[in-house]
Amino acid sequence: MATYILLSRLTDEGAKTIREHPERIKAVDSEIESMGVRVKAQYAVLGPYDFVSIVEAPDHINVMRVSAEIAARGRTRIQTLAAVPVDEFITGFKR
Repeated sequence: MATYILLSRLTDEGAKTIREHPERIKAVDSEIESMGVRVKAQYAVLGPYDFVSIVEAPDHINVMRVSAEIAARGRTRIQTLAAVPVDEFITGFKR
């Protein structure tokens, strides 16, 4: 399984939803997992993003599908990053 980082920003509609139903955050985790992507960790953060999620997916297509499905709702904008463990990165230079 590959690791990905999802950087999420709430839209105005998303912020209203979270204010009225904060438990919705955990419900989205369940929806993501039903699409074959495992949520390893999720953080609410300060700064240009509202949430950082660390997920595992079998491939790029699965995580792209999650990002597109969630963004299509109009409550969140997501930037998706592929993450490589540093040891694997270093090993790649030794080939």
